[in-house]
Amino acid sequence: MNPNVPAIPPGMHSLTPHLVCRNAPAAMDFYINAFGARDSGRLLSPDGKLMHGMMFIGDSALMLVEESPQWGMQSPLGLNGTPVIVHLYVEDVDATMAQAVQAGATMVLPAADMFWGDRYGQVRDPFGHLWSVATHIRDMRPEEIIAASKQDCGSSN
Repeated sequence: MNPNVPAIPPGMHSLTPHLVCRNAPAAMDFYINAFGARDSGRLLSPDGKLMHGMMFIGDSALMLVEESPQWGMQSPLGLNGTPVIVHLYVEDVDATMAQAVQAGATMVLPAADMFWGDRYGQVRDPFGHLWSVATHIRDMRPEEIIAASKQDCGSSN
């Protein structure tokens, strides 16, 4: 390790999603149109596939790579689903979700005010990734969230 080089590069955070996508260049274009992402670079392999893509949405980085089953990298389309949800906080959840649907996403859960203090919804992008989109609308103490969850979710505990 070089003490003159920061362990985390400037502009990056400790945790960065790295999505495997079938047709990753098209996914990058979709994220630009759907979420206002900024393209920060594309590295192509000798056969023209995306080896590494870097984007920024808001203040956070998003990395992408082309699906390559021979290297053990399968996209949600190759797996027929995903166990991962990418969470995105935005200024206006309704406008962002409408923009994503206009760009080609599928509405999964329309935005609604949720018991934990966010206006929240979900969309699935054309590449199989599930995105939750939220705008924080009220601060709540943990005990308020617990009480609200019992009321909204019908729990008697």
